[in-house]
Order: sequence, then C-alpha cells, then structure tokens
Amino acid sequence: MRRDDADPFGALWPDPVGAVGHATGHHANAFQPSVPGDRGRAVWSGIPWLGQLLCQTRAQDEDTGPVSGGGQRASGIGDSDSQPVGTNGSRLPDGGPRLDIKIGPNGYAWWYLDGLSDDGRHGITIIALIGSVFSPYYAWARRKGPVPAENHCAMNVALYGRPGSRWAMTERGMAALDRGPKHLKIGPSSLRWEGGTAIVDVNEIAVPVPKRIRGIIRITPIVLNDQDFSLHSNGQHHWGPIAPCARIEVEMTHPNLHWEGSGYMDSNRGSAPLEDDFQGWDWSRVERPNGDSVVYYDLTQRDQTRRAIAHRFFAKGGGAAVDAPPKTRLPNINWQVARSTRSDSSSRVKLLKTLEDTPFYARSAIQMGIEGEVATGVHESLNLDRFNKRWVQVLLPFRMPRRAG
Repeated sequence: MRRDDADPFGALWPDPVGAVGHATGHHANAFQPSVPGDRGRAVWSGIPWLGQLLCQTRAQDEDTGPVSGGGQRASGIGDSDSQPVGTNGSRLPDGGPRLDIKIGPNGYAWWYLDGLSDDGRHGITIIALIGSVFSPYYAWARRKGPVPAENHCAMNVALYGRPGSRWAMTERGMAALDRGPKHLKIGPSSLRWEGGTAIVDVNEIAVPVPKRIRGIIRITPIVLNDQDFSLHSNGQHHWGPIAPCARIEVEMTHPNLHWEGSGYMDSNRGSAPLEDDFQGWDWSRVERPNGDSVVYYDLTQRDQTRRAIAHRFFAKGGGAAVDAPPKTRLPNINWQVARSTRSDSSSRVKLLKTLEDTPFYARSAIQMGIEGEVATGVHESLNLDRFNKRWVQVLLPFRMPRRAG
C-alpha cells in the first residue's frame, strides 16, 4: 500500500543534506556517496593509484560560476524541443516497448527502469543496453571502423539502500543476446513485456565485491506514453518515455528484498555514438503529489547548441509541454561532474543522496519545487567530454568486466 505520509528517503538515506543554497548543500564532503559494494565510498575510491589523478581532475573541472541560462525560460521549451515526433516503430500495438528495434552499426538502444520504495528505504535502477553507450570496449572497437551494436550488450543493475546495496554491469557479446518484439535476453538476465507489465529477471554478479544479484522486478504502467522526442537537431537520437507514471514491485532473493513503490520506464535510441553529438546533459524525473510525472531534459550538443525538454505526464493519461523553471546548480562531489536541475526556487532544491559518483556520470535522489509543490525523484548528469578521455576509458573495465557470453 502506498504511504503518502511517509518521509521519502528518510530511511533510505539517513544523512540527507540541506537544500541547495544553504551551508550544508555547498560542500562536497557533506555528501556520503552510496555506491553498491563500496560501503559508502565513492565509486572509484577502491583503486589506490587514483588519488593524484582525482586531485588533478578536481582542479581542472572546478566550476563555481552561475548556471548558464539560469533564471531564464529554456530555449525551445513549449516550441520545438518539447514536441513529440512519433515512435518510429519503437512501440508494440498495445503501447509497450518493442524490444527488437533495428540498431545500426555504431548505434545504440537502451531501456531504463527505476523505482523508489513507498517507505523510503530502497531504490533500484535497471538499464538493458544494446550498443552499450558507456562501454570502453565499444568505444575502442569503433575507432577501427563500424561495429555491430549487438556485440556490446549489458544489463546494468543497481540496488540502493541498506542492507542490500549492490551494483553490476557485465558486458557481453553477440552470442549472449536473444531478442524478439516482446523479449530481450542478455546473458542470464532478461526483460520482457507481458500482459501490460515490464518484467525483468535479474541474475548478475556484483562488482567490486562479487555478490549475487537475483530477483524479479515488475513495472506496471499507470499510463503509457505513445510519443518519442528528438534529442538532437540532426534527428539521430531519440528519447521515449514509455511509462512515465508507474508502479514497481521488487522481489529479490539475493539479497533478500521485497518492496513496492513508484516506478518509471523509458528508452533511448540513436544511430551514432553519444559522444560524437553531445557534450553532456542533465536529466531528472520527479513525481508530484497527485501522481503526475515531470521530466526535465537539458542537453548540450557538440556544436554548443542547447536543447531542453520540459514535459508533464498526467497520471490520468496524456501529457503536455510545460515552461521550464530556472536552472539551479547542484554541488559537485568527488569526481567534480558539474550538475544542475530545474526548480521553482533554488531554496527548495534538496539533494537527498548521491547514488552514483563516477568520473563522467552522477545519479542522485532529489526533491524540487514545482508550482509550489514538492516533488521527489531521480536526477542524473552526464559529461561526455569526460567519458571520451582515454584515462577515463582505461578505468572503466574495473567496474565493467566483459564476458564473451
């Protein structure tokens, strides 16, 4: 049963920081990055020789200025950027995700699911990737010429909260991939669409501590969205919010976890590497008290063009573009990935917990103000300039082992 009176994340992250703009919100050491398997340490802190490199990176990437465009209406909001473009075959007749869409050489497709428990104790993120966009192996292979996306697949699983925090992302080759319109199997894990529900069977091994992750996750849409959005002016990258309002059921045997909560599912697909066309992005999805979902997607293209999507998805069905509130900077943490979000007022943005902190990517739980209400959800920042650096790609195999099958 849903608990509307529960303090969201009060138990999941017992050390929430203050709202951005207050003293506790501006100090990196006020955060306790919770990365599965690291007992609260930063993602890469277990690699001893990174200390000097980390200090150099902080110095190079320190950003203390105001957010560009902060306080202004986002370019294109309510005009071209937030207009749907159709699904181009990415949906089944019943509105579910089509899992056998064509992916060209050097391209990609992924299906993303997340959930936050009603009691505020647990969270989960799952990403099924074909043409794994953050794979160093895929990036290295592309330097030699066109590469089949199907030869670089992974099922990324992250469990948040204690006990039971774990993280896995094992890359596999083409022999480990099997898919059809309603099913996608990558090694021992799978995603399928069955009876109007997305069902994920997880069977992975966590890193860096090798612990099993096994269980079944179900995302049942409250509403299905039948439109995709173009992310780039060249038309080669698309985002599809499949189930922006949903419920999630998590039944894990390893670790032993059972919970329900609010859920979300979307997909991304493209015909070129992300780093070729983007410098990075900030993305967030939050749930309003009435069950509506609001997504902010701020992207910077490689040519410096900025695009922004701000869309509200109604729990009763349908959706509409909305005016984007001002940008608000979130504090940098260990790897100094610059990140920002949007909110009615910067004093109402609260960074509840940093879930993942990597050299090029950060994921957090946040609260923000929307039209005078407090909304809670998930935020991510991606720095593709960082990902494209050789030293970063050399580090990634420590977290992303590759198996042939």
